[in-house]
Amino acid sequence: MSSTRILEEISAEVQPYRSAENGVSSLFLNRWSPRAFEDRKVSEEDLNAILGAAHWAPSSYNDQPWRFVVAKTEEQLAVFHQFLGDFNKLWASTAPVLVLVASDTKRENGDPNGAHAFDAGTAWGYLALEATLKGLATHAIGGFDRQQAKAALNLPEQYDLHAVIAIGYQGDKSSLPAPIQEREVPSSRKLLSEVVFEGTYK
Repeated sequence: MSSTRILEEISAEVQPYRSAENGVSSLFLNRWSPRAFEDRKVSEEDLNAILGAAHWAPSSYNDQPWRFVVAKTEEQLAVFHQFLGDFNKLWASTAPVLVLVASDTKRENGDPNGAHAFDAGTAWGYLALEATLKGLATHAIGGFDRQQAKAALNLPEQYDLHAVIAIGYQGDKSSLPAPIQEREVPSSRKLLSEVVFEGTYK
């Protein structure tokens, strides 16, 4: 299915909750963060395209500080589930792919990289948008034990851990516990005038 057709199908679901003031592409409106996932594998081709898109994000001095640790087998996912927070385990355990996003806090010459988190965040944004174009859903999880994850995944001490990304095909919200079902709708946004200031902050 073409990306245009995929966006058209997603738009029908998202439209009641989201509209843009300034002619924003439907790609940005259609990307949201559901918690219900189908029991359906993500192809290697699509997963590599999603991670590849993230890797094409811009970065300071082209340092590319982002690092992605991918879990897609039962054994790998079980390790990830151990360091997820209790609430997130309720729904993220059904996602067929989990990706830890980390970043190297040092440049290659050993100097601190003050832009590492900013750049890793940009990479996550690219990942989410490419996933949307592939008809996949993503949800970034901040609630996890970072020290436990770092030890379990053998990550260097100089890496910062930012989020675990759940990736998969969106499922029916009826598969979620009742309290979570109520939250399974695309979120809205503040008015642009509330977050954009011309000249100085007002």
